[in-house]
Amino acid sequence: MSLDTPRPGTRLERLPTHEALQRLEHERNSRLTQLRALDEAGADVEKHVVSAQKDTVRRVLAEVEAAFTRVRDGNYGNCLDCAEPIPVERLEILPYTRFCVPCRRDTA
Repeated sequence: MSLDTPRPGTRLERLPTHEALQRLEHERNSRLTQLRALDEAGADVEKHVVSAQKDTVRRVLAEVEAAFTRVRDGNYGNCLDCAEPIPVERLEILPYTRFCVPCRRDTA
């Protein structure tokens, strides 16, 4: 089955706001913990590796913060490209995602 085709049983309803906020808070806290761990491991690991990892974590943190803004604006859970609802299963895995799978594949 293609990723472009919704699977049977895919939930297209919205993720409840409180649940979205909880998932985003968890993501934020996890990424901040990663940054602290990278800071502490800095002396034990090559600097370019730590720098690349920090950049990745900071990028995800920016995505999380943008998702909080979308929650406040009432746009959370809609694809920024096609404006269709993002399946709840995708939001449960990547609560900060901006795109549905088909649109993400087109932007990648």
